[in-house]
Amino acid sequence: MIEVALFGAGRIGKIHAANLAAQPGVQFKYVVDVNQEAAAALADLHGGSSATVEAALADPAIKAVVIASSTDTHADLILRSATAGKAIFCEKPVDLTLERARACAAAVKEARVMCMLGFQRRYDPTFNAVKTRIEAGEIGTPELLIVTSRDPGPPPVSYIKVSGGIFKDMLIHDFDIFRWILDDEAVSVHATGSCLVDPAIGEAGDLDTAVVTIRTAKGRLCQINASRRAAYGYDQRFEVLGSAGMLQAGNHKPTEVTAYGSVNVSVDKPEDFFLERYRVAYAQEMAHFFDALSHGTPLRTTVHDGLKALELAEAATLSWRESRVVNLVS
Repeated sequence: MIEVALFGAGRIGKIHAANLAAQPGVQFKYVVDVNQEAAAALADLHGGSSATVEAALADPAIKAVVIASSTDTHADLILRSATAGKAIFCEKPVDLTLERARACAAAVKEARVMCMLGFQRRYDPTFNAVKTRIEAGEIGTPELLIVTSRDPGPPPVSYIKVSGGIFKDMLIHDFDIFRWILDDEAVSVHATGSCLVDPAIGEAGDLDTAVVTIRTAKGRLCQINASRRAAYGYDQRFEVLGSAGMLQAGNHKPTEVTAYGSVNVSVDKPEDFFLERYRVAYAQEMAHFFDALSHGTPLRTTVHDGLKALELAEAATLSWRESRVVNLVS
């Protein structure tokens, strides 16, 4: 039996709590949150108890921690958990600064603990099927990746102000998809953007609409287009053009019913938001974490992947602010 502590009782913490409780051979023991009432309520729901950070990490029975708290707590909790010898699952990003993220990667390596990053899109059945078929050679050598990433609406400006910006908060998932799908590293990044959704986002020093172009060490290209607004739902698609064909990964819809009428043919809009779109992916990534912990299965997403995605987000931010191409060491 693997006993686990969960840090964070908010929206994503609740998703992870339910998936933790469903894992065979796992005991959901503690919930830690600055909101003690929320921690106690979530713990009661799944048969655990609330605790402090110190108590959870000091308990020798706790073999793993799941970090789903606010971004500004991730690095500290990774460092403390690694020192305590706990296996770590942490939501993205590692931190908003490269310096702190690199310190976390070094601490994990020194402590020789497992640390998985929550890039759940790699566990989405549709996206994973594309990756598997690329590896099987179905489209030959991948040459061009186009990623569409559009939220149905922006988060509150109060969140925007502490999020680290659209590249670190939103597109960091797309930077991970880029590295995973093309199995390559960036050598140059060019980013541009505008405020077209809400002028208050611009006043907060951020963008709500962005385009990023990446060139890889192998000469491949990737373009990511992102928006904080899509009136028709949560739009998550990509296509990969290869030397022998193309693969597309489309949106998920609530149903697959198609209605045929005298005026038009219609289908459902895409699912509303990421909690619906990636509900299976969240469950599968948690199952993978405990499979790796129990059987030594190699992790698909590590703290190194978190660091590399953050490097791209930092480069994109710099490119946008300075209106230039940013060159990276491959």
